[in-house]
Amino acid sequence: MTDLGGRHVWIDGRIEPAHVPHISAFDRGFQLGDGVFETLRARGGRPTELPEHLARLRRSATGLDIDLGPSLERDIEAGIAALLAAEGLAGPTGDASVRITASRGAFAGRGLLPPEQPRPTVVIQAWPVPPTPRDHLERGLHLAVSAVRRDPASPLAALKTTSRADYVYARLEARRAGADDALFLTTDGRLSEATSANIFLVRGQELATPALDCAILPGTTRSWILGWAGAAGLAPVESSLAASDLAAADEAFLCSSVAGILPVTRFEGAPIGAGVPGPWTLRARAAREAFIAAPAG
Repeated sequence: MTDLGGRHVWIDGRIEPAHVPHISAFDRGFQLGDGVFETLRARGGRPTELPEHLARLRRSATGLDIDLGPSLERDIEAGIAALLAAEGLAGPTGDASVRITASRGAFAGRGLLPPEQPRPTVVIQAWPVPPTPRDHLERGLHLAVSAVRRDPASPLAALKTTSRADYVYARLEARRAGADDALFLTTDGRLSEATSANIFLVRGQELATPALDCAILPGTTRSWILGWAGAAGLAPVESSLAASDLAAADEAFLCSSVAGILPVTRFEGAPIGAGVPGPWTLRARAAREAFIAAPAG
């Protein structure tokens, strides 16, 4: 049997074995990518920044007119706890990647326009977080530019939907180019984001990242880093950045909820800065990992 990454899933309020069928072939999430999702970290049974992730899930769902109901937050919090316990990831040493997926639900008809009152399908999955590959921390990541362009004018740009064909295509491009990840540019040539992470550039005492109008997902880790930077001695800047800014940076790194902060040391085959993970990058990663591990309080 194929390894499904877990023994159980939580679906619409119940824990089910992972290896049995769970959703209808008519589910619009399966048929059309008509849904939204969030991925977060849970250390020692404590989900990191769960309120922020659930708020963004609701914003994304609202953008598609998917009504997730008034009890979503309570249900998801209880569902994560139950699933982590079932997977043996709730203990003090548990370190899990948690995905929450909400589709519009099943509809037996055809066409793009959904019915007025479908019942959403909500699923939670959990996987152990594997150790970060040593090479990623010692050598850093290599990024290549994707041929896919992000449109800042699109109302979908800031929604985290399950329609991810562009991102899959970009990752395939990166693999063909011998890179670790792909970097999107906007339709007007500005830096946007990687396939599953925001990007930051260290330039002297400045920490720069693409602004929200650069067709990026407003990441929860991105927000945390912007708050951390000032206290650490870096001036946080959200602005329009070009590929040449990345090439000329002293350091660069990607950030996401599960992988945390990962150094970027090459761009389109050329080194960034000294071509090795920089001190600010490693300092930011250590601070973020300490934040994730800290007891809630």
